[in-house]
Amino acid sequence: MPLQKVLFKPGVNRENTRYTNEGGWYQSDKVRFRQGTPEKIGGWSRLSSGTFLGVCRSLWNWITLANFNLLGVGTNLKFYLELGGVYNDITPIRAAAVLNNPFKTTINSTTVVVTATAHGAVNGDYVTFSNVATVGGLDLNNEYAITYVDANTYNITASAQASSTVPAGGGTTVQAVYEINVGLPYEIPLAGWGAGSWGAGSWGNGGTSTSALRLWSQNNFGEDLILGFRGSPMYYWDASFGVTPSTFTVTIGASALVTSSLTLPEGTPVVLTNTGYPSALPTGLVVGTIYYTKNVSGTTFNLAATSGGSAITTSGSQSGTHYILPNAVPVTSLTGATAVPIIQNFIFVSDVSRFVFAFGCNQAGETTQDPMLIRWSDQESVVDWSPSITNQAGYVRLSHGAEIITAIQTRQEIVVWTDSTLYSLQYLGPPYVWGTQLLGDNISILGQNSVAQASGVVYWMGTDKFYSYDGRVNTLDCNLLKYIYQDINLAQNQQVFASTNEGFNEVWFFYCSANSIVVDKYVVYNYQEKVWYYGTMGRTAWLDSGLRDYPIAATYTYNIVNQEYGNDDDETGTPAAIDAYISSSEFDIGDGHNFGFVWRMLPDLTFAGSATSPTPQLTMTLYGMANSGSGTGTPVAANVSKLTGAQYTITEGFTGQVFTRIRGRQMILKVGSNQLGTTWQLGATRIDIRPDGRR
Repeated sequence: MPLQKVLFKPGVNRENTRYTNEGGWYQSDKVRFRQGTPEKIGGWSRLSSGTFLGVCRSLWNWITLANFNLLGVGTNLKFYLELGGVYNDITPIRAAAVLNNPFKTTINSTTVVVTATAHGAVNGDYVTFSNVATVGGLDLNNEYAITYVDANTYNITASAQASSTVPAGGGTTVQAVYEINVGLPYEIPLAGWGAGSWGAGSWGNGGTSTSALRLWSQNNFGEDLILGFRGSPMYYWDASFGVTPSTFTVTIGASALVTSSLTLPEGTPVVLTNTGYPSALPTGLVVGTIYYTKNVSGTTFNLAATSGGSAITTSGSQSGTHYILPNAVPVTSLTGATAVPIIQNFIFVSDVSRFVFAFGCNQAGETTQDPMLIRWSDQESVVDWSPSITNQAGYVRLSHGAEIITAIQTRQEIVVWTDSTLYSLQYLGPPYVWGTQLLGDNISILGQNSVAQASGVVYWMGTDKFYSYDGRVNTLDCNLLKYIYQDINLAQNQQVFASTNEGFNEVWFFYCSANSIVVDKYVVYNYQEKVWYYGTMGRTAWLDSGLRDYPIAATYTYNIVNQEYGNDDDETGTPAAIDAYISSSEFDIGDGHNFGFVWRMLPDLTFAGSATSPTPQLTMTLYGMANSGSGTGTPVAANVSKLTGAQYTITEGFTGQVFTRIRGRQMILKVGSNQLGTTWQLGATRIDIRPDGRR
């Protein structure tokens, strides 16, 4: 018989049996489609050797007026600003305290017991101590993770064992600064009394629910950053502070004068600290407390306890090195703050006239959170949230659904999701300012981060299907729908996230497989070729920013990687080969009435973009099957007569044909590679196949 091209339809289809999908692809991992043919995806490489603490769920990229290319990194433990590969901690501060000989050490133990009345910490919180005298041979002037004991006690772990037992030590003026309480890295299932919504479950039986993981939202307001997590206040980072602590000096006396390297506006909130031992601010100033600049002149200013208040008078003595912290502060602490929401579930800054939005927040003058309420600030203001006839601050309450999940800005509107409905939020101007329109009801969405926008179209992952919005709500036709939703852990729905890979016209959705509590799978929709493919990959967040050379993603090794960089997995700094493959559905001669015998194969592929050493190569495996339900055998060496399957290594300098001895009614072609430096694209491989009897 003449040579037969082995060409398959683009995309992967798992909606039916492998035989029914004849002429298509059936399995894939780390393979995409370009112009209808499969190719290996690009590799990834870590941004730097630096790491952060916690699981990252939020990334945001912008450039300041000083031309600093910043990346906001929100984890369940902290919040960072990445600059030049360094992760700078700007986690908001929750509280500060002065402790009296709080440390208890035990000889030969690294565990230190800390007594701090009503500390307010939870397990895993972070505290920084300063002005600590040596205790049990230990220098405890550092930051520590807290192990909760009770409301007045917690443990920390020292970097070395104590040389002696001390029942109470450290000094009478130990300074402790606590960061905001940490969150969960993943959702924790709850069951029993108190779990689930009110009235859920039958009498005498508890309900079920999950304890939510920490999800941040963040947006830049000019060169500054507004941030917050679900259920938190809004916080504000001022670019004037930079990303690292700045030293300052202060005079002792009336209207104490601060001299620093920072140029700060009048009324700017500042937080002070110091390091080492002895280290003390003058009497009148306390570490971890918010003060306000006053009488600013260049890089010098006085401090006031309240915005616009009297300058603080200091006395006594001072020691150590003093710093102004760059940490974010509550928006409620900013000068001029009026009726600012004290709790919210999602923050957004509009490009249209620059309004700040708080979704699922409290009403002005109230403290109860309303999960369906949207409030916005006055135009060009972060601090004025009190509606009046002289400003454009306002609010609207949505009526369909139980809570607002997320929002995204499109070309002409802000699209808002509740748990059951899609809304449009459009700027109308005074007096209504922003108006809402219902776009679609009885829809679903898996989580805050399961939305992405590409080429003016919004895509998202629901609880049982995929959607798009291009002016109207559409259900996406997905050839992997059954495969995905039969192997997904919906109890971890808040971990689902979506993003784009614009260079390849792709939208990526990441999720947890059925037996996993970490993200381990992805599915890709190529919106230009309208095809789907899938694979395995552990990521926690992804951002395709035009301000960076490559898409960036957060990993479970607590770093950021450049995606589509090189050909290998360089997540840890040691390059490793990427196991990439694609496998076809079954094909046959006619309808499989006769066996077919393949005696040679002519591969068609390119290794363009591969490293020259080692020699690029991939493996092509041809499986023969007695019938569509018989399954495939294990491929063996290619020199045995009439194999049920054989593997063939194809290299850059292959001879043009491979002689085979494969027999079967149906056959499957698998192409893959697992070698450093190798990338490839498959073309139109041909096989020489002839009928070989009926049994």
